[in-house]
Parts: sequence; structure tokens; C-alpha cells
Amino acid sequence: MAALVEGRTGAWEVIIGLEVHAQIVAEAKLFSGAATAFGAAPNTQVSPVDAAFPGMLPVINRHCVEQAVKTGLGLEAEINLVSVFDRKNYFYADLPPGYQISQYSRPIVGKGKVTLDMPDGTTRAIGITRLHLEQDAGKSLHDQHPALTYVDLNRAGVGLMEIVSEPDLRSAEEAGAYLRKLRSILRYLGTCDGNMEEGSLRCDCNVSVRRPDAPLGTRCEIKNVNSIRYVMQAIEYEARRQIEVIEEGGTVEQETRLFDAGKGVTRPMRSKEHAHDYRYFPDPDLLPLKLDRDWVEALRRTLPELPDAKKARFIAFYGLSAEDAGVLVAERASADYFEAVAKGRDAKLAANWVMVELFGALNRLGLGIEQSPVPAAALGELVDLIRDGTLSGRLAKEVFAAMVETGKGAAAIVEERGLKQVTDSGAIESAIDAVLAAQADKVAEYRAGRDKLFGFFVGQVMKATQGKANPALLNELLRRKLAG
Repeated sequence: MAALVEGRTGAWEVIIGLEVHAQIVAEAKLFSGAATAFGAAPNTQVSPVDAAFPGMLPVINRHCVEQAVKTGLGLEAEINLVSVFDRKNYFYADLPPGYQISQYSRPIVGKGKVTLDMPDGTTRAIGITRLHLEQDAGKSLHDQHPALTYVDLNRAGVGLMEIVSEPDLRSAEEAGAYLRKLRSILRYLGTCDGNMEEGSLRCDCNVSVRRPDAPLGTRCEIKNVNSIRYVMQAIEYEARRQIEVIEEGGTVEQETRLFDAGKGVTRPMRSKEHAHDYRYFPDPDLLPLKLDRDWVEALRRTLPELPDAKKARFIAFYGLSAEDAGVLVAERASADYFEAVAKGRDAKLAANWVMVELFGALNRLGLGIEQSPVPAAALGELVDLIRDGTLSGRLAKEVFAAMVETGKGAAAIVEERGLKQVTDSGAIESAIDAVLAAQADKVAEYRAGRDKLFGFFVGQVMKATQGKANPALLNELLRRKLAG
């Protein structure tokens, strides 16, 4: 059942399709040898091809083609063995040739799918219409001078994969889940780093509304949204805006809009273009791109284990819940870290320490798992100390905090700080005897039926042992003594 939005005059269905522009991980641009590194000084990574000097001819970057095919395979999509590059004609200051080399009628990748894990435990397939290769434009800088716009062509000619979804999404939440899953697949494949802050993953949102089961409404496109949170906000606002327009007797105009992140609103940019406005025609400087089927199959064999397959294995092999497995496989680095910790150990305990303590510490520090101050081997050592009874859960958290702070191993910190759990029953019995002797009146109350005092006695013994008493042994001995 599709999620519906209640308007003033009844229920509405929101129809969403996303066009994701994913920058290809490559050291050179799509049709030139210029570098692609992010953050270089303006206009220092521009070849004569990128700047559209007269007589310059594009030459296809084989690695970019390979990355596009791998992405198509990862999306379970059709790979078209023959595709064609077209010129998409439009004028903009940061597009020196006055056209973009793209693909239109014959893209390199056809229909595929992305499978979403829904909150209720079900899955839903979102269709992929196509993936085509194209070159990026440069960047106009409007904040460098009060009266002038500067142009940086470093990004001009960088290879992009435009991944177009079917209009299968029905809410902002689904759109967010789709983008997170797509980004995860791209990162697993190593074809796009998915860094939205640096502009290597950008999203255009096509949004329309209709009454349930009615024909599709007029859509508006929200251009170049650069975070998943903003995509969701833009969709929420735009759907509400369109519903209000229709309910007030107006008509939704097909147009391109921008999202104002500061105000949380979409604003008109221009009337929506149609394909014929771009005057597409095959690029005369580039022959049709022909792929060898055996080469495609060889690429298929190089694909890594992708998130869905890895999740299924984590559930089957490690006995994890679907929810925990989904969290751990969301990023390849997190999945690899967990497997290193879990190897030969209690997988559920390892998963808990990775997801709760490690992820919590990384969030506080603003670090990715690749920059973790606690290596997987060190966290595995800590899990070993918990399993063999050296550390209680509380002491382990204290040791972990010290590991994050100092970068030292668990065993070294336990030794330095004398944090080893007390498992000597004689020592624990002595502490219990001392507490019971000092609290004789409360012992009498407990034996008279105030069972809730048991927790008080546990706390007193823990205090006496500086929190080092083995909790299970302490509970067993204390109950025996109180039963006296």
C-alpha cells in the first residue's frame, strides 16, 4: 500500500523519480587526460579538450567505461553492447563547447533495480530506467566578487554516470532509503565515492502528485540537491506545494526548481525543457561504443560481494538479526571491520561492541570507521577479555574509553590501571561478609521479605571491590549468603 498524504480535500499519492549524477572514480576525465583530484586550485586541471579549443578531439577513457559497466552489473541491469554518444546542446558559461557529450537514445546500461529494506522487514524493488555516461560541466562561482561570476573548469569533462530511477518511490523516506542504498552499492563497487559534500554525488528529484490510482500528474524537477537530508526536505516541501496549488484551484506548471536549504523551500528556476530543446544528435567525433560480451562477463567475475549478499551471509553465518546485519553492511568498511573483530569469536558480542560502543565513539569524534582510533584487532582483544571473564561489561566500557583516548591495547590498559575483574570467590565472599556485617538491619529487612534490597547489596559489594567483582559470581554468592 503506497503511503498517502492527507490534503485539505482528501488523500494524495506522491510520485517520485530520482536522477543521480555519480562522479566516476578515475584519475583522468571522460574524454581527456586531465586530472580529476578534488580541491585543486581553480583552472589547474584543464586540458585543451575540456576548454573546447578549436580542433581538439575527444578520446574515450576506457577505465570510465569499465566503471559504468561494473555499476550496471551491480544494479542487476542490462548491459548494452552497443551505445552511442550524443551532443546535448545548451549554452552555459561553464560549458565551453556549448554542448555536453552525453548519451540519449542508446545508453550503455539499460533496466535494472535497487532493492530497499523496508521498516516492516519486507523488501521493495525500485526500478532503474537507465545509466548513461556523460561529461560534467565546470563550476560557476558567484561568491568570489561582488559584481562578477568566476568560472572554474577543473570539473569540466569529469566522467559522470547518470542513474535514472523509475517513478517507483512514494515518499521522502523511501527516496532517502534509495539514495543510501545506491550510494552503498557504488562505494562497494569502488565506482563512485558517494561524497555529496564534494559534489561527487548529486541528485535531481522529479516530483508529482495525484489522487490514488489516478493518471500521473504534472511533475516538477528539483535540480542538484547535494545531501540526502535536503533531498527528503525538498520532496516533502514540493509535494505539499503541489497539493496546495491543486486544492486551491490552480494548475501545477511543469518546471525546473531549486531547493533553498536555508529556508527549506523550492523556488522556480526555469520552465522544464523537453528533449527536443537540446537538439540531441550523435557526436560526430565519437564512433558508437562497442563492448565485447566476454569482456563484460570477465568484469562480472571481478565484482565484490555486494550489500544484499553480504547481509544474507551475515544473518546465515553469524546468526545476526536482519536489522543488525543491515547496519553493519551499509558501508563496506564497517562490514570488513566487523568481520575482522568477529573472526573466531562470539559474533553477536562483536556486533554489539562495533555498533554501540565503536559507532558511538566515532560519531562523537566525527570520524569515519577508516580513521577509527581503535583498530579491529584491538577491539577483538577487548572482546576476548570480556569472554574469558577478565573484564565485566562495565569495566570493558571503561577500558574501551581509554583505548579511544590513548590508542593503547586493552590488555595494556587493564594492566596499567589494575582493572582486572575479581573472579576469586574467596575475595568476593570477604567483601560480601563485610557489607552484610555493616548492614545488619537491612539484612533483616531483606530476610523479612524486602527482596528489592538485593540490588542495594550488589551495589555495596561492587563499591567495596571498586566495580571489579565478577557480576555473575557476586550474585550467586550473595544470594547464598542472604539465604543464610
